Amino acid sequence: MMLQLKSCACALLSLPLMLAAGAHASEWKAFSTEGGQASAPLVLPDLSGREVDLASFKGEVVLVNFWATWCEPCREEMPSLQRLEKKLAGKPFRVVAVNIGEGAPRIRQFLERTPVSFTMLRDAESEVMKAWRVRMLPASFLVDRRGMLRYQLIGEADYDDPKQQAPILELLK
Repeated sequence: MMLQLKSCACALLSLPLMLAAGAHASEWKAFSTEGGQASAPLVLPDLSGREVDLASFKGEVVLVNFWATWCEPCREEMPSLQRLEKKLAGKPFRVVAVNIGEGAPRIRQFLERTPVSFTMLRDAESEVMKAWRVRMLPASFLVDRRGMLRYQLIGEADYDDPKQQAPILELLK
């Protein structure tokens, strides 16, 4: 029953996005302050329970992706996130996926079907999600090398698309 409610919630949360976006793909929106804005703290456990702090990735461009296994658009964009990180291997770039409210066994089950090698964190109590003001899944943020939030993308994205890669490549210059 809870899974059905979550699936319905994801569909309902996605409906305004689909209506607003129409046939257009989601696009990165720059934060209004020049040079970005400070992010809320992001310190969460990975699937093995080891604590990971976003601040430890200073010097790298980080794509932070909030997602859940019950969210179909979230599941669908995972392979393109994997390809993006692989394409940018050797550059100071990484993907950090933040799962919202699910246990490690459920996430591992998903990863058996859709293997990814990027950093996977658990926001079991949705506290980081709230601090980052995420109201819809999937939601992605680009953090520059100084640790500043530069761009936000709400909704599913195809990270194979050069338009989706453009702000990332710009931050890597």
